[in-house]
Amino acid sequence: MLAARLPGILPDMSDEEALESAALQSLGTRGFDPAGWKVRPYRTPHHTSSAVALVGGGADPKPGEISLAHNGILFLDEFPEFDRKVLEVLREPLESGVIHISRAARQATFPARFQLIAAMNPCPCGYQGHPSGRCVCTPEQVNRYRSKLSGPLLDRIDLHVDVPSVPTDELLAAAAGEPSDLVRARVCLARERQLARQGKPNSALQGQELDEFCRADAEALATLGQVLDKLALSARSYHRILRVARTVADVQNADTVGRKHILQAVQLRRAAWNER
Repeated sequence: MLAARLPGILPDMSDEEALESAALQSLGTRGFDPAGWKVRPYRTPHHTSSAVALVGGGADPKPGEISLAHNGILFLDEFPEFDRKVLEVLREPLESGVIHISRAARQATFPARFQLIAAMNPCPCGYQGHPSGRCVCTPEQVNRYRSKLSGPLLDRIDLHVDVPSVPTDELLAAAAGEPSDLVRARVCLARERQLARQGKPNSALQGQELDEFCRADAEALATLGQVLDKLALSARSYHRILRVARTVADVQNADTVGRKHILQAVQLRRAAWNER
């Protein structure tokens, strides 16, 4: 449900993004639907999907789900149930935003800059950590289940959020949540700050751009240095923490990345390190 709501809080596509998405949709099996003009794609392939269905291919290469989700959302439910070889092909497009397909007679390159959302149970039976104590999985079964996701793949996912079960009394109370319109307004303002500052979203910052636009104060840099040493993080993790911290600062309308922004970005990735 949360993943399905995400397209509703994202900024509208620009004309250029809409044309890119329309061109890719026209190459897909269903073709382009005019009703979807400027509507961000939301793709939800089943966990039995093949690598070709996900990344594209065929004798005459056509875009797969990751390209059909370009400028939109790719939601992979039951994440560990996907074939591991299928998941590993996500690593290149998550890093570069494109997918290269080579066949004997033809080569093709499709854009694939999508927002990946993945969901998984904490264990095979789904009840690990549940207050009822219903989990029947052994530690070996849990480790085998989680090991289906490689470290390099998890390293490319910026946010790792644990979603515990909702207590019955809270579920029955049905408290009013924050409407999507309010969340969308904050997201749009944060994106406008990014475009005004650097001409691109924070997710597209690379190399020296990170040093230039993700400025952090001395206290924040010291905290980040301690985290890097303690957890022995990769350079990729360091760069992704900076991007997330810069985004958190933008949402909070802060010009400089501070210690609290670094700590929040680290906390949002902590589950990934705990699982490895």
